[in-house]
Amino acid sequence: MNMATKQEIFKEKLREYLTADKAGKGRILDAVCSITKVFRKSAIRRFRTFHLRPSSYEERRGRKKVYDHRTAAALKEIWAAANRICAERLHPAIPEYIRILKRDGMWKHAEETTGLLLQASLGTIKNRIANFENIRRRGGRGATKPSNLKEIIPVRRGPWENPPPGWGEVDTVAHCGYTISGDFCYTVQYTDVATIWTMLAAQWNKGEMETVRSIERIERRLPFPLRGIDPDSGGEFINWHLKGWCDERKIKMTRTRPYMKNDHARIEQKNYANVRHIVGYTRFNDLRHAAILNELYDVLEDYINFFIPSLKCIEKVRILSRKVRKYDTAQTVYQRVLAHPDIDPETKERLRQKYATLNPIVLKQKCDSILKKLFKIPTRLR
Repeated sequence: MNMATKQEIFKEKLREYLTADKAGKGRILDAVCSITKVFRKSAIRRFRTFHLRPSSYEERRGRKKVYDHRTAAALKEIWAAANRICAERLHPAIPEYIRILKRDGMWKHAEETTGLLLQASLGTIKNRIANFENIRRRGGRGATKPSNLKEIIPVRRGPWENPPPGWGEVDTVAHCGYTISGDFCYTVQYTDVATIWTMLAAQWNKGEMETVRSIERIERRLPFPLRGIDPDSGGEFINWHLKGWCDERKIKMTRTRPYMKNDHARIEQKNYANVRHIVGYTRFNDLRHAAILNELYDVLEDYINFFIPSLKCIEKVRILSRKVRKYDTAQTVYQRVLAHPDIDPETKERLRQKYATLNPIVLKQKCDSILKKLFKIPTRLR
């Protein structure tokens, strides 16, 4: 029994105790002491304290409350605009979110609340976000099978050695629902190793030419030249069509070992964060789904790359039998691109001009609107 419960018992019995005779007070003290496990003299003093306490008395136990419900509401608005990311990624981006929302007249919170939110520590943000309701989705099914032609593509071994921008990992995400039988949509995702810039493309099935067209869409929309791709050993990537396309454009192609997801740790994590977390595990087996998914990805790419901060592992330290990872300060992909020395100034200026026209809440609302249109199309069982 905690102290608050004990206090409520004394308050409830106070009026009866004050009006009782000596024998009645004794019976009340016996009952209260039996329930609360306090000494008899302590119970008498507690009744006397409540009796002499003025009606305007306020409990002053504990630390003074600094962050009230208004601060929590402001934080929840930013957290929702950032797609419910963790506190470690959100905390450094809060000032920039507030600046953009103020610029567009969408920040309705008082200056006092804004100041408290800006001064809040990472620990405070973590504690508040832990109380927010978050949606966790179920897992899906894997649909990758090694290609019989995998010998034509060299295997990349070991960790990446700080490649320049334009080298990235590529993978597919199956929108198959509960079963991988029949026809359905796939998402091809590219994640740049140096900058974590993400590109997305939807396609119908895993046809070789469909995959080439998805990679073409990624190359066309990538802000810097595509220099190399590193897919898994699935047959949609390891084939003569994509190999010839890469050779024609002088794009180097490597692959990971079959069934070794740790070789592709970067893209595997992004498959959930950028695709599953947004689209979910629903089965999309209508041709219209692919078109709407690409419409969604046109907006989602800007939302992810310009406004969603991410952490990057910068060091692994072995302590006895385990490895401890150290991460940099959370930054958006856009900030990483501006800070990278190997990206030309013209590209950076073009991205600055685009960033000045964007708003995270507007982009999130557009994504939600397109998702509603996507889910309105009925899904066939097969």
